This record gives sequence, C-alpha cells and structure tokens, in this order.
Amino acid sequence: MAYKVLHLRTPLSVRSIISIHYFDYMSDFTFPGESHDFWELLCVDKGEIEAVAGEKRYSLKKGSIIFHQPNEFHNVITNGRSAPSLVVIAFECNSPCMKAFQNQILTVQETESALLAQIIIEARQGFYGRLDDPYQEEMIRNTQTPAFGAEQLIRNYLEELLIHLYRRYFASPLPVPAQDPRLPRLGRPNETYNRIHRYMEEHIHEQLTIEKICKTTLVSRSHLQKLFQEIHGCGVMEFFTLMKIDTAKEMIRSNQLNFTQISDRLGYTSIHYFSRQFKKVTHMTPSEYASSIRLLSEKGRFPKEGQS
Repeated sequence: MAYKVLHLRTPLSVRSIISIHYFDYMSDFTFPGESHDFWELLCVDKGEIEAVAGEKRYSLKKGSIIFHQPNEFHNVITNGRSAPSLVVIAFECNSPCMKAFQNQILTVQETESALLAQIIIEARQGFYGRLDDPYQEEMIRNTQTPAFGAEQLIRNYLEELLIHLYRRYFASPLPVPAQDPRLPRLGRPNETYNRIHRYMEEHIHEQLTIEKICKTTLVSRSHLQKLFQEIHGCGVMEFFTLMKIDTAKEMIRSNQLNFTQISDRLGYTSIHYFSRQFKKVTHMTPSEYASSIRLLSEKGRFPKEGQS
C-alpha cells in the first residue's frame, strides 16, 4: 500500500514559557506595572481587579481573562475590598492568530479553567520556586525529581487553552454533536453536584453535617459520599473543610477581620480549633499565612538591592 504522510497543521504554536504564577493578593496590593516583548495572560480565579492595558483600564471579575500583547504596558490594581486570586502566564507565540486576542476581555468556561489548573499542577511538578512570588524572574527546572513530560504538557495545555478560546470567540461556530447517553459521566460535575456545592457555598458560615446536607439537598448519604469521592477524591465533609479554609484565606487577605472574627464568621467553635484546621490544610498557621502574603504584597514597594 502506498501510504502518504500527513503533516499536521499547527496554526497556533507556543514557542516558550517565561513564567507561570498563581497569586493570592492582599486587597491593598500595589504593583508599578511593566511591559515586555512577549505575551502575558491574566485570569481572575477569585475576587475582582482593575487591569491596565496600554491606555485602557478594565474591570475584571472571576472568570475574566485578558491577554497583554508584547510591549504593551500593563498593570494590576486591587480595589481595597476584594482579595483576588490570579493566574498569570507569560509566553512567546508568533502565530498570526494571536492578533485576535488583542484588546479583548474574554471569559473562561469549565474546560478552560481545567486547562489552567493543569498548567499550574505541571508547573509545580516541573519547576522549583514559589508560583506565588510575583518578583520571580526565572523558572528553574526541577532536576531532582522531575515529572516526566511536565514541560511538554504545559505547552500542550496552553495551546489547547488558546485554541478553545479562539474557536469560541473568533472562529465560525461548529455543530455540537449530540451527547451519547452511553458515555460515562463519572468524575464530571452534574446538576446534583452543582446543587450540593451551591448549598455548601451559601452555608459556608455554618457547622454543616452530612445528615443536614442530605436532608436539605434530597440526596442519600451513600450517593453524596460517592459523588464527592468520584469528583474530588475525598469525602464531602473534608471538601467542606477545604472550602472553609479557602474562604478564611480570602478573609485574611482582605485584611478587614482578625483571626477570632474570621473563626466566628465561619462557624468554628474556637479560635484554637480554627487554627489547627487551617494549619492542617495549608501547613501554616493563620499568622504565618498572613505574614507570607503580606511580605509579597509589600516587596514591590521597596527598591531591589543595589537600586536606589
């Protein structure tokens, strides 16, 4: 048989990665702004910010994503109320289709959010250093225990993210195939899960029990546990604890309540129990967490060593 080679087309190709960050900013974080000769994407995971791009200023909320083109001055401004969490990725890409992303504020959906999460996961396995340090200027490869293929997966996930966004916003719509009912849905959130998750979010300040969740959301105990085990790999109460600690971290970054007030707001029986739970999840006490974030937020207000 006369086989013919088909060279795959790559209309979008990422040449290199400059930096990958996940930031938990204080509500009063300040940054002088910068410009550089490569692309940078910024996605708001939690909270709200003001983003400066050139001479324009945009309000971004959870799920918003903006692309700063090469040599464009850009800046992040917090509003003093919200303690935002941001994903920031700097990369080189000379593909002509990137022009479509200029001056655009887009919104990520579940697929794109999952891809961003995978990029963060691979970056933590493939590189040394803290992803929450905004002043880290070089990614150092993990030579001790590198994750096989981490760098390639980062590139693949980033290209897939860009392709998904380009298709949804700038390309002609594609026909949506009908869902095959035979395909398994395990590991994917469904309406039941969304209802339960929404209920826990609305009652994050209470002491929920499995029995109360089951009774209110009309789900059996066995189904509830199975659902969260399939999606998150943990029990529902363990996941609720993680939700509480995430909320506590955001409260700490907002710098509006002390630790006792945060403990009370989240329904903990004592500040000591809250502190133990916080350290169990984050491996830091609330005070250590507040100091580490505060240190990063204030680092940019002072000149680097050797500068005047």
